[in-house]
This record gives sequence, C-alpha cells and structure tokens, in this order.
Amino acid sequence: MIWLISACLLGCPCRYDGRSKPIPEDIRARLEKDILIPVCPECLGGLPTPRIPAERCSSRVLNREGRDVTEEYERGAREVLRLARLYNADGVILRDRSPSCGTCGVYDGSFSGKLRDGMGVTAEMLLCEGIAIFDEHGEPPTR
Repeated sequence: MIWLISACLLGCPCRYDGRSKPIPEDIRARLEKDILIPVCPECLGGLPTPRIPAERCSSRVLNREGRDVTEEYERGAREVLRLARLYNADGVILRDRSPSCGTCGVYDGSFSGKLRDGMGVTAEMLLCEGIAIFDEHGEPPTR
C-alpha cells in the first residue's frame, strides 16, 4: 500500500516547534511493508520551521500573534491533495490536533490548550475530496 504520512510522524523535525512527533511503534510496525511518503502541509504551504504556533479559529487559521496564515495552510493542503492523487495513495496518515492535520479535534483558537471538535485544513480538504484519512493511531475521523 502507498500512504502519505505527516513527516513529523516519521521523525522529521518540521513541527511548529522544530521537533518531530514519531508515530507509535505498533503503528509503524504495521506499515513496515508499505510505501510511506512524508508530507508536511505547513512546510509545503511555505511556512518556516520553527514557526509561531497557529490554531483554527472558525474557518481561518491564525497564529499566536494574530497573523492570518489561512492561505499558507490552504496552499499546503492543496499540495498534499495533489500528491495523494499523483501517487494514487491508499490514504493519508495525519498528526491529530494540528490546525492542518487534525482528524477529529483541533485546538480551539484561544491558545489555552483547549480542544474542540473539528478538523485541520488538510484533513478537511482530503476528506471532502474522497481521500481516506487516519490519525497517527490508525483511526479514521469520527465525524
């Protein structure tokens, strides 16, 4: 099988804080024989690493300084969608809670660590386009 996967889950230090968030070993073992293509929607959208944290505020994405970065998030989402189609991916594995990749919850926009129901920009776009998405634990979205 061919999977696009959030690059941070494969150990790439591309998160907002310049770190990675490696995928749980049991999930990694299940994917051992598959083809994994790392993607980072934020980087593909033109954002630097490290970067100022951002959260979804309704349909927009704002960073902690109040700058609207929605355009960069949407650009990155379109690129991940393009790559999923190009590689005829069986699905995309995304880092949950991210304003880009969250599949069943995102931070609420208050920068207080509170979660709300919702999806990240990339997850939402992929799902709307019929691409199978999963969180880092192999779970599909709950909506």
